[in-house]
Amino acid sequence: MPRIVRFNETGGPEVLKLYDERLQHPGEGEVRLKIEAMGLNRAEIMFRDGKYAADPVFPSRIGIEGSGTIDALGAGVSGFNLGDKVAAIPFLSWDKWNNWTAESVMRYGIYGESAIVPAYTVAPNPENISMIEAAAIWCQYLTAWGGIISYAKLSSDDIALITAASSSAGLGGLQIAKLTGAMTIAVTRTAGKKQFLLDAGADHVVVTDDEDLRERVMEITEGRGFTVAYDPVGGEFMADLIAAVQPCGTIVNYGNLRTEPINVAILPMLVKRLNIKFHSLFDTMRIPEERECGIKYVLDNVTSGALKVIVDKTFTLDHIADAHRYMETNAQMGKIVVTA
Repeated sequence: MPRIVRFNETGGPEVLKLYDERLQHPGEGEVRLKIEAMGLNRAEIMFRDGKYAADPVFPSRIGIEGSGTIDALGAGVSGFNLGDKVAAIPFLSWDKWNNWTAESVMRYGIYGESAIVPAYTVAPNPENISMIEAAAIWCQYLTAWGGIISYAKLSSDDIALITAASSSAGLGGLQIAKLTGAMTIAVTRTAGKKQFLLDAGADHVVVTDDEDLRERVMEITEGRGFTVAYDPVGGEFMADLIAAVQPCGTIVNYGNLRTEPINVAILPMLVKRLNIKFHSLFDTMRIPEERECGIKYVLDNVTSGALKVIVDKTFTLDHIADAHRYMETNAQMGKIVVTA
């Protein structure tokens, strides 16, 4: 019987519990994975806390990203075989008006030794990476591809500002920005992560506990400002980004680390004719053409070694609550992975 992580109430990491459960069988259009590794994401903390785009239905499964081996195929599935080494890509269900719905989080969850997922959310693992690395590539790289490549059209002429840059998502954005040839400015709160970000490829690092974001960006860019920001912070930090962006620049927000309401005057945005995009990986997964293009981009560049996932720390499934506690410290520099 596989061990499965569930929770029966919202709250802290301690609500996550392991249960022995019967092996389930995939339905039409689904595959079952023998899970070997799970990549942790902020979305799972929000879901566990009851602050996500969809509410849990108890006893709820949890987890949106992982890797393993296909051990069962549902009806109508083609393109995969038993024994294939694959990864499950994060997704969220939607209605005909493109509103997110709770169906997917009610039916699916990756945390555990076995998981069933829709076949369209599965991608083959590149042969040159481990199962642990395969569990860590999709949320960070496909989110960044959708935000700064597909939408913002980042190029070598741009100046890319990557906030919360030491997170796995931030590092994914940093690596993809570097791959385009753009100048990269990594933003972090603490000086202790500065050298790590320089070693990870950032051209410049701004430490916001010690430096004014606008002043430092203007110094780096000789008064120009950045052209594209890739930001999961939001809240009042948006005002700092607006102050530091150049006219006709683009701010791509993909997260909500700061939850206070935005109190930003419209005039500065109008004067600069800004493009502000609220982006989600789930839109990339929702649109077949985007999904196909983004998956190919990630697979090609991970296989070639152009994108190299940075794993900060691994935990075993028995210590899933400890893994969540560690993520909440914001101490990580890279991806947190749990092994089954």
